[in-house]
Amino acid sequence: MYNNPFFGLYEKALPKHLKWEDRLLLARKAGYNFMEISIDESDERLERLQWDKIKKRKLREIIEDTEMPLLTMCLSAHRRFPIGSSFPEARRKGMEIMETAIWFAFHMGIRIIQIAGYDVLMEETSTHESREKFGKNLMKSVKLASSLGVTLAIENVDVDFGNSIDKIMYYVNAIKSPWLQIYPDIGNLTAMKQNVSQQLIIGQNHIVAIHVKDTIEGVVRRVPFGEGIVDFVSAFKILKNICFHGPFIIEMWANDKKDNFDLVKHAKEWVSEKAERA
Repeated sequence: MYNNPFFGLYEKALPKHLKWEDRLLLARKAGYNFMEISIDESDERLERLQWDKIKKRKLREIIEDTEMPLLTMCLSAHRRFPIGSSFPEARRKGMEIMETAIWFAFHMGIRIIQIAGYDVLMEETSTHESREKFGKNLMKSVKLASSLGVTLAIENVDVDFGNSIDKIMYYVNAIKSPWLQIYPDIGNLTAMKQNVSQQLIIGQNHIVAIHVKDTIEGVVRRVPFGEGIVDFVSAFKILKNICFHGPFIIEMWANDKKDNFDLVKHAKEWVSEKAERA
């Protein structure tokens, strides 16, 4: 099963200054099957959601010419604008971002939108009220996504509210929609001291994609593959046992001091070897 898994590359793994055509061609040359677009909290990437038909058509043409689809979207902008926040303006902006992201995905042929599991801003405290607001706004979002055939999938993150799959499953079970699923990050699970195998089994019928990265305890970004503590072989074995056949997305960040093409190519080969061992 894992002799030839479907691998995607996180957009931020390559330098920001690259044109879309160059970015997609480099990912393809490095052995990837697709790319995951990033819509983070920066104004530059949020502006993409306001593109007109001409800009969207141009990117679709580049995708077709390079034969490198944008299969998934990492919607991490809700770190800045969480949909359960006690601040009305943050919630309003968060829902606006959600709606425009779903429409953007629909227009671009993106199948899965990964939603970061944050209910409030970093300086806020998660409460029963914030969790309820998150759930109600998530349900509204699922209604739009389902009408357009776009899957929303919640990622386990680095805060208590959403640091495990069992916590995320609360919302999946409550909303009961095939258009709301989970998008586990095995690096985040490891960094948050979760039992990765146990957590993947808990979510086994609802996993639509997997984020693959290395981490150490408490550090969830920019840990080179092989320098962290993630047990990739064990995680891949569990995914094989629960019959997961979805895409894997290698999440990493560009390094201005190194050859990023070599880095992403090596990452693909390194992770593929662990998958084959499983």
